[in-house]
Amino acid sequence: MQLRTAWRPGFAALGLMALSSPAQATSVTGPSGSDTVWIMTSSALVLLMCLPGLSLFYGGLVRGKNFLSVLVQVGAIAAAASLLWVLIGYSLTFDGDIGGWIGGLGQFGLAHLATVRSGTNLPENSFALFQLCFAAITPALMAGAWVDRARFGWVVGFCALWGLVVYVPVAHWIWGNGWMAARFGTLDFAGGIVVHTTAGVSALVAAWLLGPRMGWPRTLMLPHSPSLTMIGAGLLWVGWFGFNGGSTFTGNGAAASAILATHTAAATAALTWLALERVVVGKPTSIGFATGAVAGLATVTPAAGFIAPGAAVVFGALSVAICFPMIHLVKNRWRIDDSLDVFAVHGVGGMTGSILLAVFIAPSLGGAGYAPGMDFGRQLEAQVLGVVVTALWSALASVALGWAVSKVLPMRASEDEEREGLDITAHGERAWEMD
Repeated sequence: MQLRTAWRPGFAALGLMALSSPAQATSVTGPSGSDTVWIMTSSALVLLMCLPGLSLFYGGLVRGKNFLSVLVQVGAIAAAASLLWVLIGYSLTFDGDIGGWIGGLGQFGLAHLATVRSGTNLPENSFALFQLCFAAITPALMAGAWVDRARFGWVVGFCALWGLVVYVPVAHWIWGNGWMAARFGTLDFAGGIVVHTTAGVSALVAAWLLGPRMGWPRTLMLPHSPSLTMIGAGLLWVGWFGFNGGSTFTGNGAAASAILATHTAAATAALTWLALERVVVGKPTSIGFATGAVAGLATVTPAAGFIAPGAAVVFGALSVAICFPMIHLVKNRWRIDDSLDVFAVHGVGGMTGSILLAVFIAPSLGGAGYAPGMDFGRQLEAQVLGVVVTALWSALASVALGWAVSKVLPMRASEDEEREGLDITAHGERAWEMD
């Protein structure tokens, strides 16, 4: 893949290369110290997004009696995903390729890691750590769809299996030299398809399987702490610099360009959402600012390293134009209680950005340029293929997994438990003690 010297390949480039066996990868000069420091810093930033960023963002949006349950769910999901990634997820994603569909088991338990990961200047253990943080936060994103009503055991069991059945294969298809990237040239810089499409579609399916919260939509269920949501959104925003900037695998101008695009899209979307709220609702709200920022971040993620930072203004504005009405479509037309709008914001945002990538990667618009043999038409086909196949696989697998796990671990809390709140009924604690 021929790229400008100022731009370095991220995840998608790895999917377009013919990778040697990771255990046999060698380097004359050894890993780059500066790149290694940057990827370790980025890993910490991505974990910051999840713990505490996502926890507080979601936690502030629920009623006070369910605040702790959200924090425990996000934490447990991330912990379970991390362990499975170390044991088997990384190997199945990045250890070679079996028919374009899945990797091998040669690096089970993170054994036989190379001194330098092929296609990067990084020690492979640092590469595996960075990827672990993505594998941890992706299923945690889904928690926003089932707050207030899902049983803790079902949540952990479903998300653990989901990581192996949905996340790992899709990550291999695009980032692990699988069939989408190798045969069709599908690109995903940092997770518009692998992270946001998978989690968003699966969250919608899970919300449908669980059914609506008691009283929804007749009862108004207001966020108990918009201030915590704003703090969580701020942590997500900052952490996203590692999410997208780290996906260059380099601590240089390429990372700075991706971060500039990330920040620009978030700022544009946050302000655009406020302006739209002012017209539609009558007042700009803190929840609107936070939601808009996250929509912009999700939308620019698949393209941040492929586009000019200025192009991110379009990504941010379009994220609001598409995600804002999608919230109302899901809840008012489809009648699905995706409680915290995971599909409408993360899923639709990720899919939108993945398709916009085909336009703004063009050199005439300041983008990195198409790979040899690719043009706008072929890239657009590859992006639509990636989005559609991933959405279908995520939906079908989530229906099967959700149903199967519910046969062992009940899916939904009882009416009494839901009425009293999951903090006390599931965990025996209260977030706030009012004397």
